[in-house]
Order: sequence, then structure tokens, then C-alpha cells
Amino acid sequence: MSEDSNEVLPLSGIRVVDVATVIAAPYCATILGEFGAEVLKVEHPVGGDACRRFGTATQRGDTLTWMSEARNKKSVTIDLHRKEGVALFKRLVEQGDILCENFRPGTLEKWGLGWDVLSKINPGLIMLRVTGYGQTGPYKDRPGFARIAHAVGGLSYLAGMPKGTPVTPGSTTLGDYLSGLYGCIGVLMALRYREKTGRGQYIDVALYESVFRCTDELAPAFAMYGAVRERHGPHIESACPYGHFPTQDGKWVAIACTTDKLFSRLADAMGRPELASSSLYGEQKTRLENRSDVNEIVRDWCGSLPREQVLQKCFDSRAPAGPLNNIADIFGDRQFHARRNMVAIDDVQTGDTIMVPNVVPRLSRTPGRIKHLGPRLGEHTEEILRDMLGISDDEIGELRNQHVI
Repeated sequence: MSEDSNEVLPLSGIRVVDVATVIAAPYCATILGEFGAEVLKVEHPVGGDACRRFGTATQRGDTLTWMSEARNKKSVTIDLHRKEGVALFKRLVEQGDILCENFRPGTLEKWGLGWDVLSKINPGLIMLRVTGYGQTGPYKDRPGFARIAHAVGGLSYLAGMPKGTPVTPGSTTLGDYLSGLYGCIGVLMALRYREKTGRGQYIDVALYESVFRCTDELAPAFAMYGAVRERHGPHIESACPYGHFPTQDGKWVAIACTTDKLFSRLADAMGRPELASSSLYGEQKTRLENRSDVNEIVRDWCGSLPREQVLQKCFDSRAPAGPLNNIADIFGDRQFHARRNMVAIDDVQTGDTIMVPNVVPRLSRTPGRIKHLGPRLGEHTEEILRDMLGISDDEIGELRNQHVI
């Protein structure tokens, strides 16, 4: 992924005002910034975005989460509780293309900054609104977090061992990242519509909806057959063997045999091709009816060998398998290095070098770029007010004395 391409990035010339906090809507703004948009991160002068304190602190005071997720953004401090701050914010929005926010419904309206006001100031404005439950419905005023979204959206119920306590499905912030992605899709479609019509619009994303959208046939299966999917631990109902298996050295592998052909390859890897015969477990229907026996056979085989040997035998027979990587495994993984899935970025304030996930997706001609890590609070306030809004140094000083910025 080249960072010195001479091609103009796809979103060059687009200006994003990011007044959101923590992960969901800000993640959308981060993606836009990686592909050329100018992102103005508007924060309260005292404390700023709560994401600055979410995760592991650095010697600068901001966390590693902030350093990674606020990359490429410019920090501008404005107190939106003050009328002078509201006036400044309106001027930013007037010159912007996209606004990202995730306050509870009605909050911006209370400050005189709702869609009805801002769309009149800037008829081409595209406004991303991310909340726990959306802008409408009986739950719209409830606070929303990704963990709650996982629960309400039906995902957490499926995570865990059979009849055991439902657990967090992977990252506690998964719903935030999903919502940021759906928000980004909405913004890009709205940009395309604006190109055709000149008209802006707002995008309404709910955390629980983003989670629910990723539950495959859960809804149609219940609607048609009344089926309520339960927790199956590391396995699934529709294929076997399909799950996680421990190896001799205390590690784990994932194996996914969704077809009879793939199970035949696994049987070859195990040195037991007869398992794939029609008289034993060669047909998926038979394997599902005898899933406990099949899983035990695979578990015993995996447990008899170190992980690398299990994987190599699977690779040799083209059976689908992979390691369950922890982050230390990932740092030693050749695939991650070959594709530069992580990149080292220097923090100019502290001199630290911080490793962060690289840009996704990959564009062949105009790959996204990371120019810098998350900014210090208010680092670009004077630059933006002076150069973009034409405010004099004396006026900036007065705003600062009044704690508006």
C-alpha cells in the first residue's frame, strides 16, 4: 500500500466536520480522512473527546485508541454550550460537506444545531447521525453503547457455550465499528446523490440495527419456522466439523468443513480417508446427526499434534483450517507482514513510534494514507479559525479568554 502515490485521493477536496465522540461516527470520519478528506475534529475545550481516555494511556496523555482512531484529523476546540461557540460551529458547517455526530436524538436541536437549521445554512450538507436506537421509535431516547447493541441486536445471545452465560462477541466495540462502516457507506451514497442533484441529506444509523443486519438467516428462519437459534459454543448448526479445536501444545485451530468434499480433504489430512465414505460420515446429513462423534474424532486428532503440524497437514490436503491468533501471533504472522496490515507511525510530539492497523480497503490506484496519528487537543484550532474562517488573532485571543475555544 503505497503512501507516496502521485494520484489524487478519491475524497480530496471534501471537508468533514466530526463532532462525534469515541468510535462509531468518528470511525466513519477516519475512513473518509484516510482517502483524502479534510477532517475537522470538533471537541469541547475541556477534556475533548472521551476517546482520548479510552484504552491504554501514552506518555502524551492520550490513549493508544485515540492515537490510532483519530489519525489524520485536525483538532478544533469549540464549546457548543455557548452561543459564540454555536455561531463558530455554524460557520464550519457552512463550509463543510459532511457532518458526523452521535449525540442522543434532540441534543443538537437543543443547541440550535439540528438538521432543519444546518441544512438551511448548507443545502448540500450530508449529515451522519449515529445513535443507539436511531432517530425514531420508542427507544430513541435511551443511551446506546456497542455492548447493549450486541445484546439488543441478537448477537450476544448466540455467543458462549450451550446453556452457559452469553458472552461478548469478540470486541466490545464491534457494533461501533460496524455502524461506522454502514455510516460511511451511507455518506458515500449521499455524496453520489449530491453530485447528481446538488442536494444533501442525513443518514440515520442505529447501533443495534448494524448488529442485527449481520445475523444471516436468523430473522427468516424464525418468521418461517419459529426457530430460535441457541448458543453452540465454538460450533454451528448447519455444518460439521465447523469450529475451534485445541492442539497438543495448548493452542487452538479453526476448522470449517461446509461441504462433503472439504470433509474428505480433512479426513485425508487426519490420515483416515475412510471417515469420508458413505458408510461413515461422508454426507453432511450424517455428520450433523452424529456431530458429537465427528467433533470428538477431530478434537482427538488435533489434540495429538502441535498446532503447526495440524495446520500443515490441513494445508497439504487443502482442508480449510487456520490458527486462532492472539495479537502476539498476529505480529509474527507472515501474511500480516506481507500485506502491511500494520504500519509504524511516528508521534511528532513525543517521538514515540506507534504501530497501528493499516488502511482498509485497498485501492489499486488511489490507496488510502495515514499522514499522522490522533492530534493533541485543540492543536489546529487557531489554524482553522484563522485560515478557514478568517478570524483575526485578536478575535481568537478573545474567544480563548472567554473559554469559547
